Amino acid sequence: MRESRDAFHLAIPAYHLEDTEDFYVRQLGCKLARRYPDRITLDFFGDQLVCHLSEPPVQRGGDLTLYPRHFGVTFREGEDFQALHRLCLQRKIEMFSDVSVRFEGLVEVHRTFVLRDPSDNLVEFKHYADPRMMY
Repeated sequence: MRESRDAFHLAIPAYHLEDTEDFYVRQLGCKLARRYPDRITLDFFGDQLVCHLSEPPVQRGGDLTLYPRHFGVTFREGEDFQALHRLCLQRKIEMFSDVSVRFEGLVEVHRTFVLRDPSDNLVEFKHYADPRMMY
């Protein structure tokens, strides 16, 4: 069983490592753990995110949708969610979608906002009013 000292690992494509490092480290405040010519490894809010240098698809851009592919962090504390959102606003990080409330009136009500990284990966941050709904 996973323990709090264990880390979830996720690997994603990165089309330009310098832009990716700037976004995650200098803008979001993640810690750069390792850098190689073909990837960077980050401490992404306590979990391991590896951004692998990849060729962009032939047709890049267009209309991105949150579903089915995105990743992010569900904050246990609302103050942490708010602090990250404030940081994004202060640093003028472009929002894919700003804070909204989902499932209002239901026990699984939560706030969410989504960022778009330089390689078109969508990164969602959320906080549930009832922490039992995190899973």
